[in-house]
Amino acid sequence: MANDTVINICFHGIGTPQRELEPGEDRYWISEDLYHAVLDEIRGWPSVRISFDDGNASDAEIGLPGLVERGLSADFFVLAARLDKPGSLSTDQIRTLMRAGMTIGTHGMWHKPWRGMDEATSDTELVTAREQIAAVTGTAVDTAACPLGRYDRQLLTRMRSLGYARVFTSDRRRARGGDWLQPRYSVRRDDTPASLRAEALVGPGVLTKLKLEAVGTIKRLR
Repeated sequence: MANDTVINICFHGIGTPQRELEPGEDRYWISEDLYHAVLDEIRGWPSVRISFDDGNASDAEIGLPGLVERGLSADFFVLAARLDKPGSLSTDQIRTLMRAGMTIGTHGMWHKPWRGMDEATSDTELVTAREQIAAVTGTAVDTAACPLGRYDRQLLTRMRSLGYARVFTSDRRRARGGDWLQPRYSVRRDDTPASLRAEALVGPGVLTKLKLEAVGTIKRLR
């Protein structure tokens, strides 16, 4: 693996959901056993970044202890409108994550796609949500994860103008450590440590790799 290559691994929900899930979201809820098995697998990989999306309560209740036990850290991308709601992170839990050395970023306000937003929605998702999260953390929030993995050139241009230091996507390919845009591998309920190793660490064949890179390029330019 090249020295500047990073593998971003993203978790969503762990264990039993404590809120009603959106259509298709259950695919990204994994068992506690799988969560711990994946952590044990990736802790030995070179240059791995871990993140959590959606701001589920399981981030603090299950995700954090698993990280601390293994001496790992992660970025947590939370939804402003879900703060303190049943099944989602509370403001106290966010502060607990921070005290444990975790980083808090924004996943927006309502978990809606950021591609093609009108001006008012863009302000809510990219500005207001970040301000509300920063009011909880007491620090600047300058990283973001695109909900549902959807983005385009217009969105990325605005996020750069708003001063976001790094943006994470759901494109299933490796990243370069210093890049502003960071693709990730989201862990799904039918994944295994072996399947993740084969896909992310060993990597796809040349044709599949080219296809994934082409998809990312199209998203950035459209």
